[in-house]
Amino acid sequence: MSMSDAAAAGTDADPLGPGSMLYRLTRQARWGLVATRAIVLEAAHPQIGAALITNSTFVAHPWRRLRNTVLSSQRMVDPDARVRQREAARLNRLHARITGTDAEGRPFNAADSEARAWVVATLFESTVTMCRLSGESVDGPTLDRLYAEFQAFLALMDPYGGKLPPTVRKFWRYYASVVEERLENTEAVHIVLDRLFAQVPAPPLLRDRPAVWAAGRALASPAATAVIVASLPESLRARLGLAELPGTRTLMHAAYLSTRLATRVLPEAWTRLDTVMTVLDPAYAPQRNGGAPAGLPLLDGLPVLDGLRRGAAKAGALLRLLTPDPETAADGDSALRSASRFFSEVLDQTGDGHLDWPDLAAMAREIATRLDLDAQDEDRLFAAFADWWRELQKELDTDGDGRITGHEYAAAAAAMAGSALIRIAEVLFDVTDTDDDQVIDAREYQALFRTAFDHDPGGGDAGERLTRGEFVRRFLGFMAGRRHSGGYDRMFAQA
Repeated sequence: MSMSDAAAAGTDADPLGPGSMLYRLTRQARWGLVATRAIVLEAAHPQIGAALITNSTFVAHPWRRLRNTVLSSQRMVDPDARVRQREAARLNRLHARITGTDAEGRPFNAADSEARAWVVATLFESTVTMCRLSGESVDGPTLDRLYAEFQAFLALMDPYGGKLPPTVRKFWRYYASVVEERLENTEAVHIVLDRLFAQVPAPPLLRDRPAVWAAGRALASPAATAVIVASLPESLRARLGLAELPGTRTLMHAAYLSTRLATRVLPEAWTRLDTVMTVLDPAYAPQRNGGAPAGLPLLDGLPVLDGLRRGAAKAGALLRLLTPDPETAADGDSALRSASRFFSEVLDQTGDGHLDWPDLAAMAREIATRLDLDAQDEDRLFAAFADWWRELQKELDTDGDGRITGHEYAAAAAAMAGSALIRIAEVLFDVTDTDDDQVIDAREYQALFRTAFDHDPGGGDAGERLTRGEFVRRFLGFMAGRRHSGGYDRMFAQA
């Protein structure tokens, strides 16, 4: 269905309901182009760029950050208005916690109304750009309706703050002025462009063959980056020092046209964003049989995805038979990870080389997002992580500089399992044990790690019933770097 057809078909008075264009768009695979391009434009805003550099996991875990952005967008246009309100409240709490000072001493606040309006503006403009580059007509009434939906999106997210211009005509003047006067050549822009496509996790078929995936990704990543760069405003590209290579405009149009063609000719279940992201990364998939967290849409066309999963599993098994396994020192939960590797892969969430509060806050945000926690449980979780940070500073910050280096961690790693970390495990158990029976069953375990399609997220853990004591013991073992866990690795360590 084209944008014009969607606008004509929609009669829902609710601008963000299931009859909205945004509801359809955020569930299409091509929305990934919109979200990716918008993130680059957002990163060039000084307030947002500073927040991304100092507090976000985009540096170390860009794919996970993009996945959470997509998930949040879908929740914000969920058919259930209560889900939308809950997600908006969660975003407000999250953004209120992200404050600081950038490298030039300028204060930033993720809850800044101007910055939040720019986030929505980039999504609207990138949506229009996607339609135009794919040859899709966006006429006056369609454009007005789409803009009204984005205005409603911002009003839900920031009801007492920023606003977009009242009309589409005035929006383009506003957009041009921000691009020319406010956007900067930030470090965050180049990190997003350099790392996003370069760190796409391997799909299940190639998960055991990282060299094969890395080779293919090395070829595809520059092309995908070139498509995004070519679609940016010319004046911004010049300011960012991003050269447009010969042939990239043709490549860009081909990419956008192909996504539209796929949406028109392939079965809808195949071109859903959920489908594509699940094939690439099973950790993204919502759960079956009523196990999805509130606001997370269940996938249609599950037999199709099950078939894809089974096919990928068979192909992976064949690949393993034909290719010799690399020698490894250890495997599974018994494998030991060096202190320095654990520090860089798990603890240093922001990728800046040291451990401080933004890293632990990022862990808390990831858990809160996956479990869709309410305000009370989220506050308990953040308070527990804050206690742990104070404990870590006391035990490991030997030079008193307010942060912990990998060397300081490795020298006293045993202090990781202190009383505050135990409290985090206790809180995590409480919010995961949704039926309050004091046991984590398979459904609750998978809700924590958001897996589906019979994928085992924890090396066998998911099929067990974990008591409070066993759950706490395993969490402490992982967080102290003594024990591997597939589930926690996918939550905290993978891109």
